[in-house]
Amino acid sequence: MPVLTNLMTVNTSLNSPDDVGNVRKKNVAIILDAAKKEFVTFGFKGASIKRIAERAHIPRANIHYYFANKDELYKVVLTDIVTTWNKNFDSFTDCDDPKVALSSYIRSKVKYSMEDPEGSRIFASEIIHGADALESYLSSDFTLWLEQKVKVIKTWIKNGLMDDINPYHLLFLIWGATQHYADFNVQVVAALNVEQLNEEHFESIVQSITHIVLKGCGISSN
Repeated sequence: MPVLTNLMTVNTSLNSPDDVGNVRKKNVAIILDAAKKEFVTFGFKGASIKRIAERAHIPRANIHYYFANKDELYKVVLTDIVTTWNKNFDSFTDCDDPKVALSSYIRSKVKYSMEDPEGSRIFASEIIHGADALESYLSSDFTLWLEQKVKVIKTWIKNGLMDDINPYHLLFLIWGATQHYADFNVQVVAALNVEQLNEEHFESIVQSITHIVLKGCGISSN
């Protein structure tokens, strides 16, 4: 195993597992941030560990301390993206108010597109190019997560809390609408004739998509 020279030099002050764990989290976060910028710029095939190390301002050996190769690093980046997306809708159950649950989910998705557009673009690119790196996830964890959410929406429908619509297409609509502002940001700012999207735009996007989705589901937005 390579000796880390920058990210984690020998430090006698790291006496507890918590100290070591915190250092690891910080180091991995630095690497993943640099990797996102590299993958969104060059794609998986064009990206290089050498440039990722340069972006992170660390020796290349430090990256290999945590990740065996580019393929493993790429998969961790994708997993991190998906986990962040899903966690904001994981806690909702069929006992929740669909208006509150869907509104919260839409807001979190738009917020993520605004705060981490690179993540959305990397995911979109992977899907467009066949999703080879996501094959296992799409056939396992993703399917389980999706079926759980579809079941919740079907229960809301059965209980008369929203119109009888196809749950899958509802989720597809939310994903497409919210991620559009990251994946097609250049087109959006050109259409709105602005240099970049700000907090005011963020609130307008959230309100517009929420109103359209709730009304389409037969849920009052008032």
